[in-house]
Amino acid sequence: MTAASDTAHSNMANAIRFLSADAVQKAKSGHPGMPMGMADVATVLFAQHLKFDPSKPNWADRDRFVLSAGHGSMLLYALLYLTGYQDMTLDQLKNFRQLGSKTAGHPEFGHASGIETTTGPLGQGLATAVGMALGERLMNARFGDGAVDHYTYVIAGDGCLMEGISHEAISLAGSLNLSKLIVLFDDNDICIDGPTKMSVNDDQVARFKACGWAAEQIDGHDRDAINAAIVRAKASDKPYMIACKTVIGRGAPSKQGTAATHGAPLGDEEIAAARVAMAWPYAPFEVPAEVLDQWRTAGRRGTSDQEAWQGRISGMTADQRGDFDRAVSGGLAEGWLEALNAHKKMCADKQPGWATRQASGEALAVLTQAIPELIGGSADLTGSVNTKTPSTLPISAADFSGRYVHYGVREHGMGAVMNGLALHGGAIPYGGTFLVFADYMKGAIRLSALMGQRVIYVLTHDSIGLGEDGPTHQAVETLASLRATPNFKVFRPCDAVEAAECWAAALQDRAGPSGMVLSRQGMPTQRTVHTDENLSAKGGYVLAEAEGARKATVFATGSEVSIAMAAREILQAEGVPTAVVSMPCWELFDQQDAAYRRQVRGPGTVRVAVEAAVRMGWDKYIRNHGGFVGMDGFGASAPAGQLFEHFGITADNVVKEVKSRL
Repeated sequence: MTAASDTAHSNMANAIRFLSADAVQKAKSGHPGMPMGMADVATVLFAQHLKFDPSKPNWADRDRFVLSAGHGSMLLYALLYLTGYQDMTLDQLKNFRQLGSKTAGHPEFGHASGIETTTGPLGQGLATAVGMALGERLMNARFGDGAVDHYTYVIAGDGCLMEGISHEAISLAGSLNLSKLIVLFDDNDICIDGPTKMSVNDDQVARFKACGWAAEQIDGHDRDAINAAIVRAKASDKPYMIACKTVIGRGAPSKQGTAATHGAPLGDEEIAAARVAMAWPYAPFEVPAEVLDQWRTAGRRGTSDQEAWQGRISGMTADQRGDFDRAVSGGLAEGWLEALNAHKKMCADKQPGWATRQASGEALAVLTQAIPELIGGSADLTGSVNTKTPSTLPISAADFSGRYVHYGVREHGMGAVMNGLALHGGAIPYGGTFLVFADYMKGAIRLSALMGQRVIYVLTHDSIGLGEDGPTHQAVETLASLRATPNFKVFRPCDAVEAAECWAAALQDRAGPSGMVLSRQGMPTQRTVHTDENLSAKGGYVLAEAEGARKATVFATGSEVSIAMAAREILQAEGVPTAVVSMPCWELFDQQDAAYRRQVRGPGTVRVAVEAAVRMGWDKYIRNHGGFVGMDGFGASAPAGQLFEHFGITADNVVKEVKSRL
């Protein structure tokens, strides 16, 4: 290390430190300690190793950088500004945490180029990065080193590694031997409450090694040690964790190394003293031209790599290039919808009495054959959730040419990995578990929705209809919880035809995630006349119109549609013209025009809804005085048929609700 190079590194790292401290101070809120502590590590990574090009921020073969410790967001924002991302200006840094700025309190995907994923809920970034690293391996297996060959880097903190999702992610990454995944652990011994030894004393290096990683500990302020460790990590045949021993808030004379730097501004006096201590005699937000030039030069370092990559993919055959571009852009292969419509017609003609989990599996068999980007999986429930098809062979550490992930009993990790696959590009992920375990995945589901990622959650065993497994597994409140999540579409089809339609609607929605809520028990086919029109894409539609002037409208989803149809038959026989509305997706129904929604709901009619779940949410369709037949508590363990009778979810009770309101 020469004195000149040491000075250059120190100045570049100090630019990160003081931009971060100044921004937090101006905002009067934020987390300055982590950016100040990890500035040396970030400087070595971005200036010497990370493959990126700010002029082509979405270059498909760039390295991915995930700031899992998202509370330290100013580290990322400072790096994006310093390396020359056009939309990350100095004014954006000055507007940190302000309404309308790109510099939100935690990094948010889509706000600015270079933010690969939304982080902040600790552990999510690390687990999402596992999905990105898996996505790289899958795309590499499909298109080769010339098109896809990059690393995924993560900065994670103590909090990330305390969260339970971290174990799911670390274990899965080790099992799949994702050797192009490198985690830089900010090992600073401090959490918000104080020293981490109050709550955690894990040997993180040993922990990662036990999960199949290579791992080591270094001085996180020694640039040569940092560089050498990253070189070793890149050459490793295993995923790699580098525990970087750092001082949180490094440079703040009286607060460094303490929780006082973690989640609050340092104060003007402390920042002024830090400027003296770190030999940084510049005004707030000032970066001297020489230092900024050094950073901008580092930002241009990847241009030649990007141009060489462009040359390589230009040499692909037309078919290869078409497949690659479609995969990266998220398009759907030609002919998929025609194949699915043929399947839908078969279902209408043959009228199978499948459970909708089986109907979903049959639709997936068609879709996975037609759309090579579909990557499936389940949380150790493959035979129950019907997510594996003849086209989706298993993915393993020895073979990334497959398209099916055996996630193991790791629901939360599965959700985050699917987010990473979607964000990386080249994959349309779907994964299955039981509906009740959506709660285990809720953090990842929420981020799918917040980031607008096309991730499809297959959620089976959706009600008391699963029977003997009892109330621990019978979701009664989960539908309401998922429906309350913005930008998340809940699909609950009533038969094989609707199941196919719901899959089509989910795949065509590139702006958000979906949940396929599916039954364990079989049910009759309701749609027996084929149409290529996707009626389920309207969210709700009149499945059976009243014979005569409509007096009652019965709404239902999923397995309860057959109960609604049976109630309609009774009411019609008793002289009450009744329509049945199937509502497979409330969110899509709410997007229809007012005239359509009014016509479907049946103005002036008695309205009753039936669903084997709690009432919450139904009143906007049935009005406050509308009737509801469903659950108002937890279920029980018994055969499904007995449970529907026991809890009163029957055609007779639907009839009573209607007649009591006539």
